[in-house]
Amino acid sequence: MADNEVTPAIRKNIAERGHDRMYSWFDRPTTWFRKTIVEPNQQKYPWYHRQFRRVPTIDQCYTDDKACLYEADQQYMRDRAVDSEIINILRYRMDDCVREEYPDYEKCFPLKEAYEQAAENWFIKYGDLGGVHNVVSAYMKQKHRMLWERRHGKVGTGMKKNEFAADPDDH
Repeated sequence: MADNEVTPAIRKNIAERGHDRMYSWFDRPTTWFRKTIVEPNQQKYPWYHRQFRRVPTIDQCYTDDKACLYEADQQYMRDRAVDSEIINILRYRMDDCVREEYPDYEKCFPLKEAYEQAAENWFIKYGDLGGVHNVVSAYMKQKHRMLWERRHGKVGTGMKKNEFAADPDDH
């Protein structure tokens, strides 16, 4: 046969034709249902940009409301994952800047300051909680920090002098 000749249509045997009819018998109604009913009523959004609604925080939940506590814990885990990724991105940007601008890496000082501030804020919120923690332990850490700052001043600035305490030489 030459290249320009058309090959004759291949005839299917009875088994192949039966298979095609059975397939069409099940597939056509399903395809029609999906094309005319399901797809027009679907909301189109990319799965990787899914936005969860904000749920009540742990301080807004009742102590016996297990569903609210669970939602607050899941929101806390999502927030922690987002904050951790922000820290990673800032660290990689700083490292890339230093690698690219090595002799003159003074250009990277604003990135370094932004990274250090973000890392400090991350540690204030999530640091020293241990390997297994939840929103309740993070909330208690925040409460204890606020009590400490009320009594002794901002952490890292030294302790306030207690004006009501007795002097050690007063007996």
